[in-house]
Amino acid sequence: MHHTPKPRSLVILATATTAGLLLSGCGGTNAASGGAKDYSLTINDDNHIVQQELKTLSTGACKTQNAALPLKIQTLPISNVDQKVQLLAGQDALPVQFAAGGTPELTKTLDKAGKVLDLEKTLKDLGVWDDIQPAAVKTVQNLYGKFNVMPYQFNIEGIWYNKQLLAAHHIAVPTTYDELVAAAAKLKGAGVTPFSAAGKEGWPLTRLVSGYLYRELGPDALQAVADGKAKLTDPAYVKAAQAIADLGKAGYFGKGVGSIDYDTGVQQFLTGKAAMFYMGSWALGDFNDKTKNKVGADNIGFMPFPTVSGGKGSADQIPANVGLPVAVSAKSYDSKVGDWLSCTAKNYGAASLKDQGTISGFKPKGDTGTLPPLTQQVQDTISKTTTSTLWFEALFNTKATETSQTNAAPLVTGSLSAQDFMKKIQADLDNG
Repeated sequence: MHHTPKPRSLVILATATTAGLLLSGCGGTNAASGGAKDYSLTINDDNHIVQQELKTLSTGACKTQNAALPLKIQTLPISNVDQKVQLLAGQDALPVQFAAGGTPELTKTLDKAGKVLDLEKTLKDLGVWDDIQPAAVKTVQNLYGKFNVMPYQFNIEGIWYNKQLLAAHHIAVPTTYDELVAAAAKLKGAGVTPFSAAGKEGWPLTRLVSGYLYRELGPDALQAVADGKAKLTDPAYVKAAQAIADLGKAGYFGKGVGSIDYDTGVQQFLTGKAAMFYMGSWALGDFNDKTKNKVGADNIGFMPFPTVSGGKGSADQIPANVGLPVAVSAKSYDSKVGDWLSCTAKNYGAASLKDQGTISGFKPKGDTGTLPPLTQQVQDTISKTTTSTLWFEALFNTKATETSQTNAAPLVTGSLSAQDFMKKIQADLDNG
């Protein structure tokens, strides 16, 4: 989920041609023309987990389905995915499965053109709808307006903390934002960096802004902005940006936050240099890796973003995402594709936990092996979650996303005011 914004030029090019491609008289060929030759998947090349897991299923639990319709994977760099999908859609040649675009807009456009399979209807017809985690269903609906992508990955986000460091400084796990700030003040006073954050990437900081917003205004805070019912420049929204700017002003992100990249941010936390780390559960791979994790997995705890006093949101509303999810082509759907989708829904959840220690949006039924305790804790949190929220830029256009992420470090280092930070992003939303 931590992908860099695409270069602007490519995006403009891609969007200018999309409408034209989708409308260029390919309506007549949409009739079911006898289905697919293989179970083709076009996916970003850095997504090894999904590729490996589908390959494993093709020789194991879904061997029969694979004999009838062989799995065939094509990979592309993440920056080329949107363009390739648009091109194939225009030629009416989409693969059976394809990675959804970098922003939900692309999938919504393809869906309007009748090219994306309605997975809720399909999985219900196949009798496997109950194999999807309710929190994953909600997350997909929040993003796409309906359930039309396969949640091969499912991440929740929150604050990971170093149990030893908190205990050593007699700090109870914060449950309110005021307690979180008090804990940070105490840690900094004792010479410990309170929060590790990759300011260079920007998104680990903007997720704190949305975390605050959801607690203050409730889970619909950013949907209201997308719907034009509120603006980021409204006082309540600026207040959230100000709260995070204040953490930076107090020095709670340590020195040089603007030059810290993702790997360094992870490393700071896993070497015990920082007490807390806001991040998604995709980081479990690093947490469970003994060569990287010097503080020990047993010493890491997870807390949801704490409640804001007087706020409308609650701590059980967990930010979540489905990685770069995978859509299914409506045109290529037939009974063989249906067999694959059923088999995947039934087996993927347990297999991905057992083989990779990674969590998906499918319920883990069957043998999951012995899970690392942290992974188990996240899995338990997910199964209890009914309301999930999105990240800050989830509903933004590409330009606003880029503006948000490049200005996050200036916001926390004090070179850009909270008001101006929100003003810049809102301008891109208005012009998008």
